Amino acid sequence: MDGITFGRTSLLCTLLLWAFQVCNGAVMVKTAPKVEVLKGDTAKLPCTHTVSPPSGNTVVEWFYVIQEDQGTRKRVAFSQGGVGKSDEGTLLSGRVTIGADFTLTITSVQPSDELKFFCQVTAGPAGVGDAETLVKVFHAPEKPELTQPSTQAITAGESTSSPIGTCVSMNGHPLPRIIWFKDDQPLPEVKDRKEKTNMISSVVKEASGLLTLKSTLHMQPTKADKDSVFTCTVEYMMPGDQIKEKKSNAIKINLNYPSEKATFTLVNTSPVKEGDVVDMKCETDGNPQPEFEFSKDGETILGKAGLLQLKSVKRTDSGLYKCLAIDYDNLDADLSGTINLVVNYIDPVSVTPAQTQEVMLGDKVEWQCKTKASSTHTVQWLKGSEVLSQDGTLSIQDVSYDNAGEYMCVGAVPDVPGLTAKASVNLTVKGKPMIEAPAIAEVSKEGDMVTLKCSAFGSPPPQFTWKQSGKESVTVEGNKVVSTITLPATAEVMKNGVICEVSNEHGTDSKTLPVSLKRAIDNSADRVLLSGNPVLKSADKQQGGSSGVVIAVVVCVLLLLLLVALIYCLNKKNKLPCSKKDKKEVASGEVNNDIVVEMKTDKANEEAGLLNKRPTTEQ
Repeated sequence: MDGITFGRTSLLCTLLLWAFQVCNGAVMVKTAPKVEVLKGDTAKLPCTHTVSPPSGNTVVEWFYVIQEDQGTRKRVAFSQGGVGKSDEGTLLSGRVTIGADFTLTITSVQPSDELKFFCQVTAGPAGVGDAETLVKVFHAPEKPELTQPSTQAITAGESTSSPIGTCVSMNGHPLPRIIWFKDDQPLPEVKDRKEKTNMISSVVKEASGLLTLKSTLHMQPTKADKDSVFTCTVEYMMPGDQIKEKKSNAIKINLNYPSEKATFTLVNTSPVKEGDVVDMKCETDGNPQPEFEFSKDGETILGKAGLLQLKSVKRTDSGLYKCLAIDYDNLDADLSGTINLVVNYIDPVSVTPAQTQEVMLGDKVEWQCKTKASSTHTVQWLKGSEVLSQDGTLSIQDVSYDNAGEYMCVGAVPDVPGLTAKASVNLTVKGKPMIEAPAIAEVSKEGDMVTLKCSAFGSPPPQFTWKQSGKESVTVEGNKVVSTITLPATAEVMKNGVICEVSNEHGTDSKTLPVSLKRAIDNSADRVLLSGNPVLKSADKQQGGSSGVVIAVVVCVLLLLLLVALIYCLNKKNKLPCSKKDKKEVASGEVNNDIVVEMKTDKANEEAGLLNKRPTTEQ
């Protein structure tokens, strides 16, 4: 046998021996297929194994796969003979440990820790076994922010797509997804830039390992998109296969499109009346708004940016107003509108006679009030808030002093709030003075100071004369004159009162003003003494008094019964001074207006006892 043959034979024997050992020994390793963890939390990678036949020299090692180096494994920790250690110079150095149960613990997990890990067990003759674990790191992205690329308007109907908005969602892991919405309806995700609607996305990996996703929507908008609302939503994964989302702010595109029709409207909501400020607004359904021209009855009027304003309008401002818009992007469109403006009015009211009227007490007075207005109107006469007439004529028969004062004629158009015209006249009533019924003045005691008031109507204003001297003051209250005097309540004043006399060129009047003592109040007995008679103040006291009367009556009846019984006994024993003659006199009716009491017994031979008693005058 040559050397080559021998070498081959030796190699074959070695392979057969190794195969025999493998077939007779086995290492089984088990790990979690996937471990999910939030960024910054702690990840635990469990590893269990079985060795057959058992080996006393078992080594457990943890590796991660270097993706950039074609899947090369790099050890991070190992355990041998019950002692675990971590390797230096690895991606996880300082953050990884291996436990007694061979669990690999990674603290402060970062997005860069999302790797494929292997737990490898070497058990001598039993061989080598391993199992794979995938670490997944999650971090929720920030709320997406939607912005418009520029302030320049987009023209509807262009042949190329324009950027509508850019949606940015920052710091997510794993890479999230951006979905675009138009009027709350999702738009299909299209990445082909040749399409009319497409989305261009880009991803930035931050220094933290988190991902920032940006997506720009491009469209060829039409006029129908002028009011459309655009939003974007970021959709992202969380542990446990949870799919969550965050919604952005909304934007509307600045879209230019030609006008097709115009509207001309009166801004005022109430009927227009003289003196109002009138606003008329002209606008089209295009963007931007074109230039506008205004005219009234064919004559040009200046407006500003589609607004025609008329200040303090008059009835002559009524007429046909026209608005004309000129859109150079659509010269064929009829962009015009008209308003027929009606300015309501009412003429100043005319009162006849217009001057102040002076009449004698008891005479008659009459006024006429007229006006004209743009529509049906009313005419009312008022004194204060009281309506006196609604036909324009005010007639007062038998004038009294109460009729003196100011009267107002008010013309109004009910269909136009605030459209009124007013005029006032005054009535003066002349005649002899008339004193109002005076009030009773009271004092606590004779000699106190008392104030008396005498009120009188009259024109010319009356002069006052008091029959007692005192401190006097005179005031005017509406249509009457009031004189007030203060003086001592002497015995003469208390007896006769004080006379107030008024006079003017038409006559005189006088009244006596009485002065009396105030009613006394008996607080201790809780009664009011009026004219010397006690009066109970409340229903409770009246009930108490009634109970007392009942008790008194019952006691009197009992006493009367006792007295009758005593008389009866004395009469039976013949000890009363009354004689038979007296009895006969009584029986014969010679005693008049007396009270007769006759007592009878069951015995037939007993005579009745008589009691004569005259009624007392005391109460």
